[in-house]
Amino acid sequence: MARLRRIIHVDMDAFYASVEQLDHPELRGKPVIVGGDPKSRGVVSAASYEVRPFGVHSAMPTAQALRLCPHAILVPGRMERYAEISQTIHTIFESYTPLVEPISLDEAFLDVTDSENLFGPAETIGQAIKTRIREETHLTASVGLASNKFLAKLASDLRKPDGFVVITEENREETLDPLPVGRIWGVGKVTEKALHTGGIETIGQLRRRSVAELRRIVGNAAEELLRLAHGLDDREVEADRQCKSLSSEQTFATDVADPDVLLGVLMEQVEEVAQRLRRRRLKARTITLKLRYGDFRTVTRSETPGESTNVTNLLWQTAERVFRQWHSRSGGPLRLLGFGVSGLEDEHAGQQLLFPDPQQDKLKKLDQIVDKIRDRYGKRAVHRGNCTGRNGPETTD
Repeated sequence: MARLRRIIHVDMDAFYASVEQLDHPELRGKPVIVGGDPKSRGVVSAASYEVRPFGVHSAMPTAQALRLCPHAILVPGRMERYAEISQTIHTIFESYTPLVEPISLDEAFLDVTDSENLFGPAETIGQAIKTRIREETHLTASVGLASNKFLAKLASDLRKPDGFVVITEENREETLDPLPVGRIWGVGKVTEKALHTGGIETIGQLRRRSVAELRRIVGNAAEELLRLAHGLDDREVEADRQCKSLSSEQTFATDVADPDVLLGVLMEQVEEVAQRLRRRRLKARTITLKLRYGDFRTVTRSETPGESTNVTNLLWQTAERVFRQWHSRSGGPLRLLGFGVSGLEDEHAGQQLLFPDPQQDKLKKLDQIVDKIRDRYGKRAVHRGNCTGRNGPETTD
Protein backbone atom coordinates (compact mmCIF):
# COMPACT_ATOMS: atom_id res chain seq x y z
CA MET A 1 0.00 0.00 0.00
CA ALA A 2 1.38 3.39 -1.02
CA ARG A 3 2.38 5.69 1.79
CA LEU A 4 0.00 8.59 2.30
CA ARG A 5 1.48 11.98 1.55
CA ARG A 6 1.55 14.56 4.32
CA ILE A 7 0.70 17.97 2.88
CA ILE A 8 0.54 21.19 4.89
CA HIS A 9 -1.18 24.35 3.69
CA VAL A 10 -0.24 27.55 5.50
CA ASP A 11 -2.37 30.66 5.03
CA MET A 12 -1.55 33.86 6.88
CA ASP A 13 -4.56 35.50 8.52
CA ALA A 14 -5.64 38.75 6.78
CA PHE A 15 -1.95 39.17 5.96
CA TYR A 16 -1.62 42.71 4.60
CA ALA A 17 -4.11 44.14 7.10
CA SER A 18 -2.48 42.23 9.97
CA VAL A 19 0.94 43.62 9.04
CA GLU A 20 -0.47 47.16 9.10
CA GLN A 21 -2.01 46.52 12.53
CA LEU A 22 1.31 45.06 13.70
CA ASP A 23 3.34 48.05 12.55
CA HIS A 24 0.73 50.62 13.64
CA PRO A 25 -0.63 49.68 17.09
CA GLU A 26 -3.29 52.38 16.85
CA LEU A 27 -4.99 50.27 14.13
CA ARG A 28 -5.31 47.14 16.26
CA GLY A 29 -8.88 46.08 16.88
CA LYS A 30 -10.18 48.54 14.28
CA PRO A 31 -11.71 47.95 10.82
CA VAL A 32 -8.78 48.26 8.43
CA ILE A 33 -8.86 48.16 4.63
CA VAL A 34 -5.64 47.90 2.64
CA GLY A 35 -6.42 49.16 -0.82
CA GLY A 36 -6.17 51.70 -3.58
CA ASP A 37 -7.58 55.19 -3.92
CA PRO A 38 -11.41 55.05 -4.16
CA LYS A 39 -11.26 57.98 -6.60
CA SER A 40 -9.00 56.07 -9.00
CA ARG A 41 -10.87 52.76 -9.32
CA GLY A 42 -8.82 51.32 -6.49
CA VAL A 43 -9.60 47.85 -5.17
CA VAL A 44 -9.36 46.22 -1.74
CA SER A 45 -6.16 44.20 -1.36
CA ALA A 46 -6.94 42.99 2.16
CA ALA A 47 -9.60 43.44 4.82
CA SER A 48 -9.05 43.00 8.54
CA TYR A 49 -11.35 40.66 10.46
CA GLU A 50 -12.97 43.67 12.14
CA VAL A 51 -14.27 45.01 8.79
CA ARG A 52 -15.45 41.72 7.26
CA PRO A 53 -18.81 41.57 9.10
CA PHE A 54 -19.81 44.63 7.04
CA GLY A 55 -19.43 42.63 3.82
CA VAL A 56 -16.02 43.97 2.85
CA HIS A 57 -13.71 41.55 1.06
CA SER A 58 -10.66 41.54 -1.22
CA ALA A 59 -10.99 42.62 -4.88
CA MET A 60 -14.04 44.74 -4.03
CA PRO A 61 -13.84 48.33 -5.32
CA THR A 62 -12.51 50.48 -2.49
CA ALA A 63 -15.33 52.99 -2.95
CA GLN A 64 -17.91 50.22 -2.42
CA ALA A 65 -16.06 48.95 0.65
CA LEU A 66 -16.12 52.41 2.22
CA ARG A 67 -19.85 52.70 1.53
CA LEU A 68 -20.41 49.41 3.35
CA CYS A 69 -18.24 50.50 6.28
CA PRO A 70 -17.87 54.30 6.33
CA HIS A 71 -15.82 54.26 9.53
CA ALA A 72 -13.23 51.86 8.10
CA ILE A 73 -9.62 53.03 8.04
CA LEU A 74 -8.12 52.92 4.54
CA VAL A 75 -4.35 52.47 4.38
CA PRO A 76 -2.10 52.13 1.31
CA GLY A 77 -0.37 48.83 0.70
CA ARG A 78 3.38 48.38 1.29
CA MET A 79 4.44 45.44 -0.86
CA GLU A 80 8.09 45.75 0.15
CA ARG A 81 7.16 45.30 3.82
CA TYR A 82 4.86 42.36 3.08
CA ALA A 83 7.56 40.75 0.93
CA GLU A 84 10.07 41.20 3.76
CA ILE A 85 7.86 39.34 6.24
CA SER A 86 6.96 36.76 3.61
CA GLN A 87 10.65 35.97 3.17
CA THR A 88 10.94 35.30 6.91
CA ILE A 89 7.94 32.97 6.73
CA HIS A 90 9.25 31.07 3.71
CA THR A 91 12.62 30.66 5.41
CA ILE A 92 10.75 28.93 8.24
CA PHE A 93 9.05 26.63 5.71
CA GLU A 94 12.34 25.69 4.07
CA SER A 95 13.88 24.76 7.41
CA TYR A 96 11.45 21.80 7.48
CA THR A 97 11.25 20.74 3.83
CA PRO A 98 12.66 21.71 0.42
CA LEU A 99 9.26 20.89 -1.10
CA VAL A 100 7.59 24.28 -0.73
CA GLU A 101 5.17 25.60 -3.35
CA PRO A 102 4.51 29.31 -2.81
CA ILE A 103 1.05 30.40 -3.95
CA SER A 104 1.43 34.03 -2.95
CA LEU A 105 3.27 36.12 -0.37
CA ASP A 106 1.01 34.79 2.39
CA GLU A 107 0.20 31.24 1.31
CA ALA A 108 2.08 28.04 0.50
CA PHE A 109 1.89 24.26 0.29
CA LEU A 110 4.54 22.08 1.97
CA ASP A 111 5.11 18.38 1.40
CA VAL A 112 6.51 17.11 4.71
CA THR A 113 6.13 13.38 3.99
CA ASP A 114 9.86 12.71 4.12
CA SER A 115 10.46 15.33 6.81
CA GLU A 116 8.78 13.18 9.46
CA ASN A 117 11.97 11.12 9.78
CA LEU A 118 13.80 14.27 10.95
CA PHE A 119 11.19 16.35 12.75
CA GLY A 120 8.56 13.90 13.93
CA PRO A 121 4.90 13.56 12.90
CA ALA A 122 3.44 16.03 10.42
CA GLU A 123 1.13 17.34 13.15
CA THR A 124 4.20 18.29 15.20
CA ILE A 125 5.76 20.00 12.18
CA GLY A 126 2.58 21.97 11.49
CA GLN A 127 2.33 23.17 15.09
CA ALA A 128 6.04 24.06 15.12
CA ILE A 129 5.60 26.18 11.98
CA LYS A 130 2.64 28.02 13.53
CA THR A 131 4.61 28.69 16.70
CA ARG A 132 7.70 29.94 14.88
CA ILE A 133 5.64 32.26 12.65
CA ARG A 134 4.03 33.78 15.73
CA GLU A 135 7.36 34.14 17.54
CA GLU A 136 9.36 35.50 14.60
CA THR A 137 6.76 37.75 12.95
CA HIS A 138 4.16 38.34 15.72
CA LEU A 139 1.47 37.33 13.22
CA THR A 140 -0.89 34.36 13.13
CA ALA A 141 -1.30 31.70 10.48
CA SER A 142 -3.97 29.09 9.88
CA VAL A 143 -2.63 25.64 9.05
CA GLY A 144 -4.31 22.68 7.38
CA LEU A 145 -2.84 19.16 7.22
CA ALA A 146 -4.09 16.35 5.00
CA SER A 147 -3.03 13.76 2.44
CA ASN A 148 -3.45 16.08 -0.55
CA LYS A 149 -3.50 19.74 -1.56
CA PHE A 150 -7.26 20.15 -1.85
CA LEU A 151 -7.96 18.80 1.62
CA ALA A 152 -5.03 20.68 3.18
CA LYS A 153 -6.22 24.00 1.75
CA LEU A 154 -9.79 23.28 2.83
CA ALA A 155 -8.57 22.43 6.34
CA SER A 156 -6.62 25.67 6.73
CA ASP A 157 -9.78 27.65 6.01
CA LEU A 158 -12.12 25.84 8.43
CA ARG A 159 -11.14 27.58 11.69
CA LYS A 160 -9.70 30.92 10.72
CA PRO A 161 -8.08 32.89 12.22
CA ASP A 162 -5.22 31.08 13.98
CA GLY A 163 -6.63 27.65 13.17
CA PHE A 164 -5.04 24.21 13.01
CA VAL A 165 -7.12 21.47 11.37
CA VAL A 166 -6.11 17.93 10.43
CA ILE A 167 -8.17 15.95 7.92
CA THR A 168 -7.41 12.25 8.10
CA GLU A 169 -8.64 9.25 6.13
CA GLU A 170 -10.88 8.45 9.09
CA ASN A 171 -12.55 11.88 9.44
CA ARG A 172 -12.48 12.91 5.77
CA GLU A 173 -16.13 12.19 4.90
CA GLU A 174 -17.32 13.39 8.29
CA THR A 175 -15.52 16.70 7.68
CA LEU A 176 -16.51 17.13 4.04
CA ASP A 177 -20.13 16.01 4.00
CA PRO A 178 -21.86 18.87 5.89
CA LEU A 179 -19.86 21.61 4.13
CA PRO A 180 -21.59 23.70 1.45
CA VAL A 181 -20.59 22.85 -2.13
CA GLY A 182 -19.12 26.35 -2.43
CA ARG A 183 -16.25 25.12 -0.27
CA ILE A 184 -14.97 22.92 -3.08
CA TRP A 185 -11.88 24.35 -4.69
CA GLY A 186 -12.88 26.25 -7.82
CA VAL A 187 -16.65 26.25 -7.35
CA GLY A 188 -17.77 29.80 -8.05
CA LYS A 189 -21.19 31.42 -7.86
CA VAL A 190 -22.33 30.16 -11.26
CA THR A 191 -21.49 26.51 -10.55
CA GLU A 192 -22.83 26.80 -7.01
CA LYS A 193 -26.15 28.14 -8.28
CA ALA A 194 -26.39 25.34 -10.85
CA LEU A 195 -25.75 22.73 -8.16
CA HIS A 196 -28.33 24.29 -5.85
CA THR A 197 -30.86 24.27 -8.68
CA GLY A 198 -30.10 20.56 -9.06
CA GLY A 199 -30.88 19.97 -5.39
CA ILE A 200 -27.24 19.75 -4.27
CA GLU A 201 -26.41 21.97 -1.29
CA THR A 202 -23.64 20.07 0.52
CA ILE A 203 -20.51 18.15 -0.44
CA GLY A 204 -22.09 15.01 0.95
CA GLN A 205 -25.07 15.38 -1.38
CA LEU A 206 -22.71 15.96 -4.30
CA ARG A 207 -20.65 12.88 -3.45
CA ARG A 208 -23.71 10.67 -3.65
CA ARG A 209 -24.55 11.74 -7.21
CA SER A 210 -23.35 9.86 -10.29
CA VAL A 211 -21.10 11.36 -12.94
CA ALA A 212 -23.95 11.20 -15.44
CA GLU A 213 -26.27 13.16 -13.13
CA LEU A 214 -23.61 15.79 -12.45
CA ARG A 215 -22.70 16.12 -16.11
CA ARG A 216 -26.27 17.23 -16.84
CA ILE A 217 -25.85 19.95 -14.22
CA VAL A 218 -22.26 21.21 -14.58
CA GLY A 219 -21.05 19.72 -17.86
CA ASN A 220 -17.39 18.82 -18.21
CA ALA A 221 -16.58 19.79 -14.62
CA ALA A 222 -18.54 16.78 -13.32
CA GLU A 223 -15.67 14.29 -13.00
CA GLU A 224 -13.35 16.73 -11.25
CA LEU A 225 -16.04 17.92 -8.86
CA LEU A 226 -16.90 14.36 -7.93
CA ARG A 227 -13.25 13.51 -7.28
CA LEU A 228 -12.91 16.51 -4.98
CA ALA A 229 -16.18 15.64 -3.23
CA HIS A 230 -14.55 12.28 -2.42
CA GLY A 231 -11.49 14.16 -1.13
CA LEU A 232 -9.26 12.94 -3.98
CA ASP A 233 -6.51 15.10 -5.47
CA ASP A 234 -3.29 13.72 -6.97
CA ARG A 235 -1.46 16.98 -7.73
CA GLU A 236 2.10 17.19 -6.46
CA VAL A 237 3.59 20.03 -4.44
CA GLU A 238 5.66 21.76 -7.12
CA ALA A 239 8.87 23.26 -5.81
CA ASP A 240 11.07 24.74 -8.53
CA ARG A 241 14.06 26.60 -7.17
CA GLN A 242 15.14 27.85 -10.58
CA CYS A 243 13.41 31.08 -11.53
CA LYS A 244 11.76 30.39 -14.88
CA SER A 245 8.82 32.72 -14.42
CA LEU A 246 7.36 35.37 -12.15
CA SER A 247 3.70 35.87 -11.47
CA SER A 248 1.06 37.44 -9.26
CA GLU A 249 -2.50 36.21 -8.91
CA GLN A 250 -5.55 36.91 -6.79
CA THR A 251 -8.49 34.71 -5.89
CA PHE A 252 -11.64 36.73 -5.29
CA ALA A 253 -14.02 36.12 -2.39
CA THR A 254 -16.92 36.43 -4.86
CA ASP A 255 -16.84 36.21 -8.64
CA VAL A 256 -15.95 39.54 -10.31
CA ALA A 257 -17.51 40.48 -13.65
CA ASP A 258 -16.80 44.24 -13.85
CA PRO A 259 -13.97 44.68 -16.40
CA ASP A 260 -12.86 47.96 -14.80
CA VAL A 261 -12.36 46.23 -11.44
CA LEU A 262 -10.51 43.37 -13.12
CA LEU A 263 -8.29 45.81 -15.03
CA GLY A 264 -7.51 47.60 -11.77
CA VAL A 265 -6.38 44.31 -10.21
CA LEU A 266 -4.41 43.44 -13.36
CA MET A 267 -2.66 46.81 -13.28
CA GLU A 268 -1.44 46.18 -9.73
CA GLN A 269 -0.23 42.71 -10.72
CA VAL A 270 1.69 44.07 -13.72
CA GLU A 271 3.34 46.72 -11.55
CA GLU A 272 4.32 44.15 -8.92
CA VAL A 273 5.80 41.69 -11.44
CA ALA A 274 7.59 44.42 -13.40
CA GLN A 275 9.25 45.73 -10.25
CA ARG A 276 10.32 42.21 -9.27
CA LEU A 277 11.87 41.79 -12.72
CA ARG A 278 13.86 44.99 -12.33
CA ARG A 279 15.00 44.07 -8.83
CA ARG A 280 16.38 40.79 -10.19
CA ARG A 281 17.83 42.55 -13.25
CA LEU A 282 15.74 40.38 -15.56
CA LYS A 283 13.49 40.99 -18.53
CA ALA A 284 10.71 38.81 -19.88
CA ARG A 285 9.78 37.64 -23.35
CA THR A 286 6.24 36.31 -22.80
CA ILE A 287 3.29 37.53 -20.75
CA THR A 288 0.45 35.27 -19.64
CA LEU A 289 -2.95 35.98 -18.13
CA LYS A 290 -4.54 33.27 -15.98
CA LEU A 291 -8.33 33.48 -15.88
CA ARG A 292 -10.48 31.20 -13.74
CA TYR A 293 -14.20 31.51 -14.33
CA GLY A 294 -16.87 31.23 -11.66
CA ASP A 295 -17.84 27.82 -13.10
CA PHE A 296 -14.43 26.25 -12.34
CA ARG A 297 -12.92 26.49 -15.85
CA THR A 298 -9.41 27.93 -16.04
CA VAL A 299 -7.89 29.34 -19.22
CA THR A 300 -4.65 31.12 -20.02
CA ARG A 301 -3.98 33.73 -22.68
CA SER A 302 -0.39 34.50 -23.69
CA GLU A 303 1.44 36.81 -26.03
CA THR A 304 5.10 37.12 -26.96
CA PRO A 305 5.90 40.64 -28.20
CA GLY A 306 8.91 41.36 -30.39
CA GLU A 307 11.38 42.16 -27.61
CA SER A 308 11.99 41.14 -24.01
CA THR A 309 11.32 43.90 -21.50
CA ASN A 310 10.89 44.81 -17.84
CA VAL A 311 9.30 48.21 -18.54
CA THR A 312 5.98 48.51 -16.72
CA ASN A 313 4.29 50.50 -19.47
CA LEU A 314 5.20 48.00 -22.19
CA LEU A 315 4.13 45.00 -20.09
CA TRP A 316 0.87 46.76 -19.29
CA GLN A 317 0.13 47.54 -22.95
CA THR A 318 0.45 43.85 -23.80
CA ALA A 319 -1.48 42.67 -20.73
CA GLU A 320 -4.35 45.09 -21.34
CA ARG A 321 -4.55 44.12 -25.02
CA VAL A 322 -4.66 40.40 -24.17
CA PHE A 323 -7.28 41.03 -21.46
CA ARG A 324 -9.52 43.01 -23.81
CA GLN A 325 -9.25 40.37 -26.53
CA TRP A 326 -10.29 37.72 -24.02
CA HIS A 327 -13.11 39.86 -22.63
CA SER A 328 -14.57 40.67 -26.05
CA ARG A 329 -14.60 37.01 -27.10
CA SER A 330 -15.31 34.98 -23.98
CA GLY A 331 -15.38 37.30 -20.97
CA GLY A 332 -17.31 36.30 -17.89
CA PRO A 333 -17.26 36.50 -14.08
CA LEU A 334 -13.85 35.49 -12.72
CA ARG A 335 -12.96 33.72 -9.53
CA LEU A 336 -9.23 34.26 -10.09
CA LEU A 337 -7.08 36.59 -12.16
CA GLY A 338 -3.34 36.28 -12.54
CA PHE A 339 -0.54 37.90 -14.52
CA GLY A 340 2.79 36.20 -15.19
CA VAL A 341 5.90 36.53 -17.30
CA SER A 342 8.23 33.86 -18.65
CA GLY A 343 11.14 33.49 -21.04
CA LEU A 344 13.30 35.33 -18.53
CA GLU A 345 16.80 36.51 -19.34
CA ASP A 346 19.37 38.96 -18.04
CA GLU A 347 18.25 42.52 -18.69
CA HIS A 348 21.46 43.19 -20.65
CA ALA A 349 21.15 40.05 -22.78
CA GLY A 350 20.50 40.26 -26.51
CA GLN A 351 21.55 42.75 -29.11
CA GLN A 352 21.82 46.30 -27.87
CA LEU A 353 20.52 49.06 -30.13
CA LEU A 354 23.12 51.49 -31.45
CA PHE A 355 20.56 54.28 -31.23
CA PRO A 356 18.26 53.62 -28.26
CA ASP A 357 14.57 54.45 -28.56
CA PRO A 358 14.04 57.83 -26.79
CA GLN A 359 10.51 56.85 -25.73
CA GLN A 360 11.72 53.60 -24.13
CA ASP A 361 14.47 55.51 -22.36
CA LYS A 362 11.85 57.85 -20.90
CA LEU A 363 9.76 54.91 -19.73
CA LYS A 364 12.78 53.22 -18.12
CA LYS A 365 13.71 56.41 -16.29
CA LEU A 366 10.10 56.74 -15.13
CA ASP A 367 10.25 53.19 -13.73
CA GLN A 368 13.50 53.99 -11.92
CA ILE A 369 11.95 57.07 -10.33
CA VAL A 370 8.78 55.19 -9.32
CA ASP A 371 10.83 52.32 -7.85
CA LYS A 372 12.92 54.73 -5.76
CA ILE A 373 9.86 56.56 -4.44
CA ARG A 374 8.15 53.30 -3.51
CA ASP A 375 11.27 51.91 -1.89
CA ARG A 376 11.34 54.96 0.35
CA TYR A 377 7.69 55.77 0.92
CA GLY A 378 5.79 52.57 0.14
CA LYS A 379 3.89 51.12 -2.78
CA ARG A 380 1.01 53.60 -2.75
CA ALA A 381 3.19 56.70 -2.70
CA VAL A 382 2.90 56.75 -6.50
CA HIS A 383 -0.21 55.56 -8.31
CA ARG A 384 -0.37 54.49 -11.94
CA GLY A 385 -3.94 55.03 -13.00
CA ASN A 386 -5.84 52.46 -15.04
CA CYS A 387 -6.01 54.56 -18.18
CA THR A 388 -8.20 52.35 -20.30
CA GLY A 389 -8.31 53.29 -23.93
CA ARG A 390 -4.93 55.06 -23.78
CA ASN A 391 -1.44 53.96 -24.60
CA GLY A 392 -0.67 52.64 -21.15
CA PRO A 393 -0.50 53.54 -17.47
CA GLU A 394 -0.07 57.11 -16.43
CA THR A 395 1.69 58.05 -13.24
CA THR A 396 0.12 60.45 -10.76
CA ASP A 397 0.95 61.28 -7.18
